[in-house]
Amino acid sequence: MSAVASLTLAACGSGGTSGGSGDTHFITGSDGIATVKKGERKPAPDLSGKTIDGKQLDLASYKGKVVVLNVWGSWCAPCRAEAPNLVTVAKANAAKGVQFVGINTRDSTTQPAVQFEKSFGVPYPSLYDPTGKLMLRFKKGTLNPQLIPTTIIVDRDGNIAARALQGLSEEKLRKMLDPVVAEK
Repeated sequence: MSAVASLTLAACGSGGTSGGSGDTHFITGSDGIATVKKGERKPAPDLSGKTIDGKQLDLASYKGKVVVLNVWGSWCAPCRAEAPNLVTVAKANAAKGVQFVGINTRDSTTQPAVQFEKSFGVPYPSLYDPTGKLMLRFKKGTLNPQLIPTTIIVDRDGNIAARALQGLSEEKLRKMLDPVVAEK
């Protein structure tokens, strides 16, 4: 089965694991949040392309900021549930050098994605990745493209610091983000 086909068949937010070993140094807490010690982090992949509103975005342009990557789909109930939490935390951290970026996946057109962002007042851009090609750029074991939503925190140096393979409450998102923002 091809990777794209498995992406298309995968269920939103269903169980599973980290998608292979890949030596990513993640340590998962009882809350489902996986973190990597500063000296053991691996670089985030090159993520660039068109956003759902047709603009060009390159993740590398945010180097020096903490980036919160959220993989979502308009069709995904856990994504709708966590969207207000992401919006609240994004607005609260914008002045602290934190940039949120969405990766919209498996929406066959941008229309439902644009409507999703409008209805939740999402203040940050989302890359449009209908077939999951951007997700496949992550090193094996970093991201399970079958688990939507997924949130990844990228540190100021462009390395993956934390991830959650689940929908997040505001509290869990802050628990993931705050330690990385506090790093010098």
